[in-house]
Amino acid sequence: MSIAAVPLTLKARVPALGPEWLDPDTIITWFGPLAVVGILAIVFIETGLLIGFFLPGDSLLFTAGMLTATGFISTPLWLLCLLIFIAAFAGDQVGYLLGRSAGPKIFSRPDSRLFKREYVDKTYSYFDRYGGRTIILARFVPIVRTFAPVAAGVGKMRYRTFIAYNAVGALLWGVGVTVLGYWLGQITFVQENIEFILVGIVALSVVPIVVELLRAKSANRDSRYDEDAERERVVVERLPHD
Repeated sequence: MSIAAVPLTLKARVPALGPEWLDPDTIITWFGPLAVVGILAIVFIETGLLIGFFLPGDSLLFTAGMLTATGFISTPLWLLCLLIFIAAFAGDQVGYLLGRSAGPKIFSRPDSRLFKREYVDKTYSYFDRYGGRTIILARFVPIVRTFAPVAAGVGKMRYRTFIAYNAVGALLWGVGVTVLGYWLGQITFVQENIEFILVGIVALSVVPIVVELLRAKSANRDSRYDEDAERERVVVERLPHD
């Protein structure tokens, strides 16, 4: 059964934000009867392995919830949410252990096609700003949610503390976004405009990154202003006075 067979088709009718093979509907259709297995695998890879930072976690969970509401995915909602929670929780656990054992070597490597130093810098900026809560907040921020558990492992965050934040984050993100998709998936307007809803979800998920970049830019500008003011003050003090 393809997504095209679902009443009020969920197939996107606008250009995708990325490659077509990263569209949630394309991914779920490709897995077919094993759609739930595919969803769980992607959630685990995105949250547990550094190579998964580009995967569409938010929109995939939302779409999974919608398809459960329409009957395309026959797995009961409670079971789907439980499995997603386990996959999200296990993914971050693996990321933490990866950072704990090999993180310093990974994070010190130069840029490559997939790995960018800026990803690490963004993650550390979140830890500096939010501390342990970053494990929860990062769940809702693409890229950062992939690197956050690894960074926690590198920083040797207390394991019990990490587990607590990880559980809350997996619940709020994995279960929360899925249930939201299930609930909204029963509304005709949402079904008929799913492509715009998914674009909106992606747009909202990158807002924290944009805000952080703007704040960093503003802070750098203020810092340069203070440095210029200090240099001018020193120059004035050195000038001869009558």
